[in-house]
Amino acid sequence: MRALSQLVKFAEKLVGSFHINLGEALALTIGFFMAVGALINALPSFWIIPKIGPFQGEYLRAVMMAFGVSVVVFSTGFAQLSLSRDKKYFSLALIFDAALILTAVGIAWDFAVTTIQIQEGLFFFEEYHAWITFVGICIFTLLCWRIWGMPLAIFAIIMVAYYFTGQHLPSLLSIRPMEFIENFPEDMWYNLNKGVIGLIFEIVIFTVFPFIIFGTMLEATGVGASLIRFAFSLTKNTRGGPAHAAVLASSLFGTMSGVPVANVVGTGVLTIPVIKRRGFTPTFAGAVEATASTGGQIMPPIMGAAALIMADTLQISYLVVITAALMPALFYYASLFFTVTFEARRLDIKTGEIGEEMAVTRDDVINLLVLFAAVMVIITVLLNGYSASAAGVLVVLFLLPAGFFCKEVRARPVNLVIGMAKGGTQFSKLLMAIGVVGVVLGVLSSTGLPFRLANAIEILMGHSLLIALIVTAITAIVFGMGMPTLPAYLTIILILGPTLTKLGLSLLVAHMFVFYFGCASSI
Repeated sequence: MRALSQLVKFAEKLVGSFHINLGEALALTIGFFMAVGALINALPSFWIIPKIGPFQGEYLRAVMMAFGVSVVVFSTGFAQLSLSRDKKYFSLALIFDAALILTAVGIAWDFAVTTIQIQEGLFFFEEYHAWITFVGICIFTLLCWRIWGMPLAIFAIIMVAYYFTGQHLPSLLSIRPMEFIENFPEDMWYNLNKGVIGLIFEIVIFTVFPFIIFGTMLEATGVGASLIRFAFSLTKNTRGGPAHAAVLASSLFGTMSGVPVANVVGTGVLTIPVIKRRGFTPTFAGAVEATASTGGQIMPPIMGAAALIMADTLQISYLVVITAALMPALFYYASLFFTVTFEARRLDIKTGEIGEEMAVTRDDVINLLVLFAAVMVIITVLLNGYSASAAGVLVVLFLLPAGFFCKEVRARPVNLVIGMAKGGTQFSKLLMAIGVVGVVLGVLSSTGLPFRLANAIEILMGHSLLIALIVTAITAIVFGMGMPTLPAYLTIILILGPTLTKLGLSLLVAHMFVFYFGCASSI
């Protein structure tokens, strides 16, 4: 015990130099190996690069699930919560966290073994499969509640309750009786197409993960600060000045992160104080930054995770998605730019000078060239017919050597490793939300509720596409206010998508419509 205590103290001292605790260090370590594994798995085949992945899908999903739960528990688990709030419950919280991780590893292994047996031949579910399914859903729902808040988790609980009690509801909501042993495991857990670890889960692993790694590694190079200074230099002669800079910087920064919160944190800490100093009200400064940061999800070429999943779901090229998104994104930011101009004129704000801290330096130019080259790599790979996941992997491989042109990486090369590890931790948190979305998807696809709702809504709306669009927009905004954009988009398109397509909308337009209003709800 004494040797173990000394080892723990040494580890805490070692990771303390990075201003993190031991739990966060463990999370980053696992996140790093997750990132490396994802890149190897999605590595495209070229004559100069040997093909390594993909690995067997069942084991890949299981490993990613176990790693994802472990990362979330180590970084934001109940032991961490106890340390920040009430340390007297730390021992109990630590035991609970350990039980969560061990249980997740066990049910992940069972998922891989059982799904392979199902693929090989005749298989009958037993009672313990149903209880494993129940425990798995509980783990994802609990951790999703811990990270993303109550609404998405509560919605999943309501969906599971509906799955078992829907046969007692009125005609529109009535479903056939669902058996705990015969139907529950197949619909919710051991199904490679739907359920918690279904197709959406795999798409996120193959397609979204490399872009998350790219975004976190790009932030580690210091490109974000360079983008802000570049934006300030371009807008220094406009009345809006820093507010216009926030619009421009957030559009550029958001296209590499695709996460509104990360965008606000990355650019808002610098832009909001300067906007207020120029004479704008604090409310307007925050509103400009929030609105501009949210638009990063719809700004090509990277956009948010939802756009990547949209391309895979619709079985179209990601290049088609970003081409369709380009003009609306430009109009979105043009409207913001003009709004700032009108507000500056209303307040009679004059053109001002920017401080020396916002002047573009030689290092900033180099950082921006690295960013431009990375974007060109993505576009070139897509134009050559490769998938979005191939573009994500290759741009990360490009950034590994190219990052050393950036001053921050040369001064501290470990930044790239930490950036990759942070990509793993961000991805793990996203997986918890995706698992809960899988619960919703499993219920909806098993009960056929979306198609019955589509028929009912079509009758109620009198075959009016306009009314259907208004209802869909309001629903997307309400859902999106309580959950991240990706789960909101997937949930709404599953429920209301059939209605929109029956009324004449093409699949891509219907998905884009829901996606845009899901993004807008983040504001």
